[in-house]
Formats: sequence, C-alpha cells, structure tokens
Amino acid sequence: MLIIKIEDGDVSRALKKYKKKVQDTRLLQQLKKRKEYTKPSVRRRNEILKAEYKSKKNISN
Repeated sequence: MLIIKIEDGDVSRALKKYKKKVQDTRLLQQLKKRKEYTKPSVRRRNEILKAEYKSKKNISN
C-alpha cells in the first residue's frame, strides 16, 4: 500500500506524487500480470522469446 503525506493540503500535488510512486513501483504492471494465471512453461517460453528478440535487436544495431 502506498502512502502519501500531504503537507500543504494541495491535493493535485499529492496526486502527482502518488502517480509517480505507482509508476516507480510498477504496481499496475504487476496487477495486469496477475489478472490471469499463466503456466510456468508459458512464462518461461515468453522469457526466452523476449531474450531472443532483444538479442536480435542488439545485433542489428
């Protein structure tokens, strides 16, 4: 749970800080991943494909 302390009572500044914290902790990405279950074999396959894509991209540059 993220906690933001408001010092001056400025809600817009607190909201901006909250959004920044959510983005830094990658909370939304975790929630999207957990939305549905992925089998470990599928997860491993996706990691391998991602690594292959990155290596091809690095070789071409």
